[in-house]
Amino acid sequence: MILVVNAGSSSIKIALFTGALTRQLTAEVAGIGGDACLHVDGTDTAIPAPDHGAALDHLLSALSDRGVTPDGLRCAAHRIVHGGATLIAPARLDDDVLARIDACTPLAPLHNPHNLSAIRALSARAPDLPQFGSFDTAFHATCPDLATTYALPEAERAKGIRRYGFHGLSYAALVEALRPDDLPKRLLALHLGGGASLCAIQNGRSVATSMGYSPLDGLVMGTRPGEIDGMAVLRLAADHGLEGAAHLLNHDSGLRALGGTADMAALLSGDDPRARFAVDHYCYWAARQAGSAIVAMGGLDAIAFTGGIGENAAPVRDAITRHLSFLGDVPVHVIPCDEERQIARDALRLLD
Repeated sequence: MILVVNAGSSSIKIALFTGALTRQLTAEVAGIGGDACLHVDGTDTAIPAPDHGAALDHLLSALSDRGVTPDGLRCAAHRIVHGGATLIAPARLDDDVLARIDACTPLAPLHNPHNLSAIRALSARAPDLPQFGSFDTAFHATCPDLATTYALPEAERAKGIRRYGFHGLSYAALVEALRPDDLPKRLLALHLGGGASLCAIQNGRSVATSMGYSPLDGLVMGTRPGEIDGMAVLRLAADHGLEGAAHLLNHDSGLRALGGTADMAALLSGDDPRARFAVDHYCYWAARQAGSAIVAMGGLDAIAFTGGIGENAAPVRDAITRHLSFLGDVPVHVIPCDEERQIARDALRLLD
């Protein structure tokens, strides 16, 4: 069995896979540090979980109740949001790799520390269990310098300020899903969910993506504005302070700001002008940015949608493809997002 761990700021999600990549179990502790709850097998149980270590104990106990102990695991594999410029492929987690993940904390202060907390908590409880990491930024390491470099002074670029891109595990899983049938040479992939991005995938490799230094850039999202002029950000910081501006840009913008809710299903079912405008705006800017990705590939052979909105909101897919219809008819794929299976796949390849 392979245990996949995805630790966030207030939650830990786990999934259990066989060596054949068959999912056996999914569980989660949400509300760490507050009113925590254990979700497993469709049952919710209130639990005390003041920190990630306590949350992990509850999850390991739930596994033990189902006959799975750390001794029976082949390995654990973690989702790690930011690998920076050096961690560009899945890796076994040793002291050197952990130090490099920690060094990326300034690039992902809301994510990497919690990823590390789960890794260290599991190491303390199962010190002999091999652990591996898959990095959300790694898929975009193949983007050329032209696509990743900001036109900033060299001293600023040396601080690591560049375009990294995210949702890489989702895109890697999408490529794996299409590869057996005939992976298109020039594929426009859109991950549309609470966060949203697109990726130009040429011969299975990322050559451009819409997110940049952080997951804030690019497409309009549930609560983020996507692309925004830097001077507008400075104005928001002047008006609201740095923390206030960061909260506004990450939590109070995007669909929520335009339509009153970040829930795409609710917007699609609404008939008020705000809801219609929010959806139209979302689709228009997705198509606008898709144009730049198509330029990066020198053309288009197919489009693929994934993520909660990409998979389930046919009106959104249809609107985006209508904007791109001048390019001619191309196949459109809808691929279920499965980052957990991709993480397990990465670990298996390292083990083998």
